[in-house]
Amino acid sequence: MRAVLADLSIPRYVLTAAAQTLPRGAGRNAGWGVAGLLSLRDDLPRPALPGAPGWVLLRPELSGICGSDTAVAHARSSPVLSGYFSARRQILGHEIVAVVAATGPGVTSVGEGDRVAVDPVLSCAHRGFAPCRACREGHPYVCERFDEPGASGCHAPIQGFDAALGGGWGEYLVAHQTQLHPVGAIAARRAVLAEPASIALHAALRWPRRGDRAVVIGPGSIGLLVTAALRRLHPDLDVTVVGPGTFSRDRAVRAGATRTLEPGPHVVEALAREHGGRVIRPRITRTPILQQGVDVVFDCVGHSSTIDLGLHLLRSTGMLVLVGSAGRQRTDWSLVWNRQLTVQGTVYSGPEPALGGRPAMAEVVEWLGDPAYPVDDLVTHVYGLDDWRAALATASAGPRAGAVKVTLRPDPAVPLTE
Repeated sequence: MRAVLADLSIPRYVLTAAAQTLPRGAGRNAGWGVAGLLSLRDDLPRPALPGAPGWVLLRPELSGICGSDTAVAHARSSPVLSGYFSARRQILGHEIVAVVAATGPGVTSVGEGDRVAVDPVLSCAHRGFAPCRACREGHPYVCERFDEPGASGCHAPIQGFDAALGGGWGEYLVAHQTQLHPVGAIAARRAVLAEPASIALHAALRWPRRGDRAVVIGPGSIGLLVTAALRRLHPDLDVTVVGPGTFSRDRAVRAGATRTLEPGPHVVEALAREHGGRVIRPRITRTPILQQGVDVVFDCVGHSSTIDLGLHLLRSTGMLVLVGSAGRQRTDWSLVWNRQLTVQGTVYSGPEPALGGRPAMAEVVEWLGDPAYPVDDLVTHVYGLDDWRAALATASAGPRAGAVKVTLRPDPAVPLTE
């Protein structure tokens, strides 16, 4: 099997190391740049179906590149998260639309030749364990036994961070039937967005609507998909997207933004003028405070500057939703208790109480089948597996390379549904 393999057999902390702190003898490229930890292999075994019932062999049609993938490629993962993604051999890729190649015993929901989107979350149900408390309470995306392989053989919370089951950047992978959502004839460039779109919907649903004004910080695929989810859930919501730049401004508006603003402290003054709030200027800090501010901020960047801006934009008792992942960030949290703000983390997706327990991915697959769901221009690049280095460089450059969502096509023999 051909696949892009991440070899993390060098000490785990290298995932977070700067070039000058690599261990002696680790190699010139180890843990640095888009190539050091990764290589294209032609000799990998096809992942085997686990012995438990319900498992399926898949051939990826298209696979996305996300921020966690580029973090591995550039050795930038959080020191804490290295405990979550501990497998020493990883076939990356967890944004996947695939074709069912074969089914194991007990598979009833899909058949050979079906096209499916893959929910990459692995929980107690997939590992053959009795449900932990998180799984029992409907939060499989924070399963308490994520690091125990069980029947799956996978030491990671999601598909694509352990070579045991394979990943989207290879010619084959294995998934459980409960992870699969049939996509029918939905175009591959839309269907491959099912996983990031479900993350966006899960994030949008963390906010129990209290008010009429929202801000989304971040012009990437997650920020645009959060904007689209908010517009779909709340057609009358006032949504400001911060940081789109020239490249993403039109995309943000098409996704559902009421307006777009360039990033910086001036956002406070701009929204004060727009909504009639007051600006309070602390004597020491650069960013003013928006009195009578917005009701919710979705930070899809996770830098100290964006977290700080979000806190300064919120009204008293507002909510800051941190979407995706970030490492250590220096932030003044004084407004959190002084204005009684809620800081809500969010990761992956799963059954949603606001949807009656329906999985977020099942919902977004329906959205993707609706031409009115405005995501047609999000996939900007499709690369073959041989061009994985160029794909990672493009994804890492983002708007500088004219990129939103960059994807890999692992096997040209798998037809690409247009």
